[in-house]
Amino acid sequence: MSEDAVLSLQSHSTTVDYRGKVPVEHLDYDYIEKCKDVRYIEMILRTLRSGEEGIYPHLIKFCESHLEKLDPKSRALRKEMPVATAASLSKDEWSQIEDELKRWQEETKKTETTLKHQSVFDDLVKENMPPVRGSNCFVPLSQKTVPQERKKPSKCALPRDYREWDKFDVEKECEKIEEDVDKTDPPAIINSGHPKINTQVDTSSLSQQEKLFLANREKDKGNEAFRAKDYEEAVTYYSRSLSIITSVAAYNNRAQAEIKLEHWHNALKDCLSVIELEPGNLKALLHRAVVYNQMGNFHMATEDLRTVLREEPQNTAATQLLSQIEKKMEECQQEKQRKGKKILIQEIEEADNQTDSDNKAHKTACLVQPSQPVGGEERSATPVERGDMGNAHKKPHGRGDGGPHAESNSSHHEHRRNRGTSDKYKVPQDSKEKIANGSSKRGSTASVQGDQSGSGKATPVGGNAGETVNLDAPCGALPPPLSRLKNEGNLLFKNGQFADALEKYSQAIQGYTDSGIDSPEDLCILYSNRAACYLKDGNSQDCIQDCTRALELQPFSLKPLLRRAMAYESLERYRKAYVDYKTVLQIDVSVQAAHDSVNRITRLLIEQDGAEWREKLPEIPLVPLSAQQHRREEPPSAEVLQARAEKAARDAERKAEVRFSALKQEGNDFVKKNQYQDALGKYTECLKLKPEECAIYTNRALCYLKLERFAEAKQDCDAALKLEPTNKKAFYRRAMANKGLKDYLACSSDLQEVLQQDPNVQEAEKELEEVTKLLRQSLASASPNKPRKTVPITEVEDDENVTAVPNSKNSCKGEDISINLQPASAYEFGQSLNTARSSGNTVACAELLASTAPEMLPQFLSTQLDGHTISFIMQALHSHLLEKDPYLVYQHLNHLHTADRFSVVLMLLEKDERHHMTQLFEHLSAVQSTQFTKNDVQNLANKYI
Repeated sequence: MSEDAVLSLQSHSTTVDYRGKVPVEHLDYDYIEKCKDVRYIEMILRTLRSGEEGIYPHLIKFCESHLEKLDPKSRALRKEMPVATAASLSKDEWSQIEDELKRWQEETKKTETTLKHQSVFDDLVKENMPPVRGSNCFVPLSQKTVPQERKKPSKCALPRDYREWDKFDVEKECEKIEEDVDKTDPPAIINSGHPKINTQVDTSSLSQQEKLFLANREKDKGNEAFRAKDYEEAVTYYSRSLSIITSVAAYNNRAQAEIKLEHWHNALKDCLSVIELEPGNLKALLHRAVVYNQMGNFHMATEDLRTVLREEPQNTAATQLLSQIEKKMEECQQEKQRKGKKILIQEIEEADNQTDSDNKAHKTACLVQPSQPVGGEERSATPVERGDMGNAHKKPHGRGDGGPHAESNSSHHEHRRNRGTSDKYKVPQDSKEKIANGSSKRGSTASVQGDQSGSGKATPVGGNAGETVNLDAPCGALPPPLSRLKNEGNLLFKNGQFADALEKYSQAIQGYTDSGIDSPEDLCILYSNRAACYLKDGNSQDCIQDCTRALELQPFSLKPLLRRAMAYESLERYRKAYVDYKTVLQIDVSVQAAHDSVNRITRLLIEQDGAEWREKLPEIPLVPLSAQQHRREEPPSAEVLQARAEKAARDAERKAEVRFSALKQEGNDFVKKNQYQDALGKYTECLKLKPEECAIYTNRALCYLKLERFAEAKQDCDAALKLEPTNKKAFYRRAMANKGLKDYLACSSDLQEVLQQDPNVQEAEKELEEVTKLLRQSLASASPNKPRKTVPITEVEDDENVTAVPNSKNSCKGEDISINLQPASAYEFGQSLNTARSSGNTVACAELLASTAPEMLPQFLSTQLDGHTISFIMQALHSHLLEKDPYLVYQHLNHLHTADRFSVVLMLLEKDERHHMTQLFEHLSAVQSTQFTKNDVQNLANKYI
C-alpha cells in the first residue's frame, strides 16, 4: 500500500474546523494546491488578506487563482470597486447620466406641483387640525394667530446708559408684553376630552396616485403617534389609511397598536386580515400569537410561534414568548393534576372573608390572569400603558420625577431625597377581577371605595398576592382621614386615574383648610400632587397656580418648580419656563430633563428674540446653599455602592484587557525581532493579568526553547495542555523541550499526537524521523551494559529423550522442528515462537497463535517483544490464518497493541515491515464478516499504522 493511502487512512477521522483559526502550516503553496475544499480555501484567503500571519502578495494571488479554478463565482473573489466619478467615465456616459438626472428632477417638480393644487388639501384646510399631542386645545386654521395690521412700535425709548438701565423695570415690561399677546392672540378652542378624528376619508374624487400618497401620509401619522405612545391616535390614523387603500403594513401596525391598548379582539381581526392578504406573514403570526397568549389559547399561540421560528430561527421575541407559553402550559397542567379539573365558582357576599375570594382567584390564575382584560376593550390605563400622553415632555430623571409625593413627611428635604412610595401602591384584588371581566372603566373609584369597607389595604398589581399597601399609613402631620385621602390619591395617580386622584387631593386640601392644621410642608405636597394631576390632564394653567402656591409654602421645592416649568413650556411661555428650569438646576444639577429642556428652549429663544434673547429674560432667582441638594454630602445607598463597584470592575477589566493586548503585541514584536528575553518578560506580565490564556503559555514556551531553557518550556506546555488538551502547538513545543532534555520517548509520543491531529505538519514528520534515530542509538548504546545470561548448549543423539513427542496433540513438527502448541507460561511461549522464527516457519507460528487465546497474547509477549517478533507474527497471521479464521486474526490484533512497550517497538519497525502490516489491515478490511465491520478494522489500523 502506498504512503498516500496510509496518510488517507490516518486522516480518515479528522475533520476541518470552519469556525476555528487556520493553522500556520496550511498557509503553504503545496497545501493550497492540493486542497479541494472551497470553503476552507476561502478561509485561508481571508486569513492571508487580514495580514495576521504576515503579508504574502504572491501567495495571495496563488490562492485566488486556485480558488477561481475551484469556484469562479466565489464571494471571496469579489473586490470593492471605487465610486464612479466624472473622471472615471467617458464624456458620452457622463452626459447621458446628467440628462437623466435633469429629466428626473423636472418630472419630480411637476408631480409635486400637481399634488399641491389638488382639492384634497384645500378641503383639509377647512377642517379643524388635530391638537398638539399632549394638549387639549387647538386653533382653527381659518383664524390667524397674528393680525394683519402691523404692531405699532413702542414709543418708550430704550435706556442709553447704566443709570437708566437700573431704573428699567423688567417685570412691568414683561407684563405689558403678555397683555399685548393676550389681546392680539385669538381665543383657543378648548376640547374637553380627546379630539374626535374621523376614521373614514372620502376619496371618491381622488386618483390612484393621490390615494396612495394620502394613505402613506396617514400611515406615517400613525407611526408618529405610536412612537409617542399615543396608541389610540395611532389606531385612528391607521384606520384612515386603511379606508383609503388596504395594505399589509397598515393592518400590521394597527394590530400592534391594538395590542398595546389590550384590545385583543380587534388585534386578532387585523392579524387575520393580514394573513388573508399575505399568507405566512411573520409579523401577523407573531402578533396573533401574542393575542392568543393573552386570550388563553396557548395551543394556537404555540403553533404560530413555531411557524415563525421555522422561517426565522434567530427571532428572539418569538423564542422568549414560546418559552413563556410552554412554561404556563406546564404550570396549568400541574395545577390540574394537583387540584383536579373541576372548578367551583360561588357568589359570595361582600362581608365574607376576603381570603376565600383570594384563594378562588388564585385557582383560576392559570387560565386568566386577573390583570389582563379578556372579555371587553375597556381597561384601567396605567401611566406606562398610556405613554404619559397627558404631558408632552419627558419625565425628569433622578430626583425630579413627575409623580406625586407619597412619602411620610418628616421633613421637607426628606421628600426630595427619597423616592415616593407611591410606586408601591397598586390596584386592589377586587378591582383587578373587575378589569379581567371588562367592567372596569377609567375614571371610576370603585377600587378605592371598595377598599374603604374592607381592611384598608390594597394589593399591588403585578406583585405578590401577599404584598399589601396600607392606605391608612400616616402622612406627616396630617390627621388619619386626610392621610387616607392622600394615599388614595397617590394610588389612583399610580394607576393612571388622574381625574379621581385630582378629586382626592382637592378633598384633602379642603379638609386641611377646614381643620386649621399648621403644617406647610404637607400642604405643599398636596398642592404639588394636584398640580401633577393637572399636568397629566393637560390643564397647564391650574397646574401653574398650584405649583406657585406650593412654592409660596416651601420656596425652592424641586418638584413644583419642575412641574411649573413644564406647564410654562406647554403654554409656550418659554422665558418663564427657562427661569424655572435654571432654578431647578441650581437646586439639583443631576436632573437630566431640566438640562434637555434648557437646551431646547435656548434654541427657541434664539430663533425668536435673536442674539439679545438673554436681555429679555426675567431675573433668575439665586438659590441658597441650604437648598442646593447636589452640594449636600449624602451617604450613598447600597444600590449606588453596588453600581459603583460594578462600574469600577468593568473599568478595571477593560483596562486590563487593553494592557493585556498591548503587552501581547509587544511580546509578539520582540519574537519577530528575535529578542526572546524581552518577549519573555512581556508574556510573563500577560499571564499576571490573564493566567488562563493558553496562547500566552505556548508563546512563552517558544521563548524558553529559543533560550534553551527546556525544563521551563515543558512546564509552560503542560500548563497550556491543562487549559486546552488538544492544543497542537503545545504538543509540538513540549516535544522540542523533551528533545532538548534527551527524553526521546516522550518527544516521540508528543510528535505522534501532533501528526494524529494534523498529518500534514511536515516539521513534525521530520522531527519524528530524527527522534526515532536518536532513540535507536540510545537503546543500542544502552544494551551492552546489561548483564547477559550464560546458556549451555549441548548436542544430543536422536535416540535420547526429546521434550516433545512427534504424534502428541500438544506439539507440532514441520521441517525438522518441534514446538509446544499449548504453552503454560510466557517462557514456554517464547521458546516456541523463537523456534518457529529462527527457522522462518510461519505455518508453525500460525498454529501456535491459533492454539493461544488472544487475551493471553500480550502477557506472553511482554518480556520479549521486539520489531522482528511483531513482523513475524503479522506474516503468520496474513499468510495462514486470515483466510481460515479472519475473526481470530482481528482478535489477536485487537489485543496485541495492549502489550507493554508496544508503542516503542512500533516506532522501530522498518519501512518494509510497515508495508506488510498495512497490507494485512487492507485485506482484513476487505473481508465480509458479521462479527466486525470495516469501520472497526480502520479504527484498529490507526493504532498500528
